[in-house]
Amino acid sequence: MGMMVVARRIEASVDEVRYEFGFEDRFDRVLTIDPHTLEARVQDGDFNAAASAITAKIVNARRSAGDFPERMMFAS
Repeated sequence: MGMMVVARRIEASVDEVRYEFGFEDRFDRVLTIDPHTLEARVQDGDFNAAASAITAKIVNARRSAGDFPERMMFAS
């Protein structure tokens, strides 16, 4: 069974970048990434497969493009 996780950037400051994310278009969770270390955490404390997958996509895009994307999708 596949998984589709989508994220949209809601805040970008010097110290953190925040995304709402969830399955398909249910933006029911919040992901925070430290732009200096690229360490990530989720607001609800459950860093599960969905959080890990979308974080990896966002961080890889940031490394490639030099900036955090406004939107991201992971599908498997």
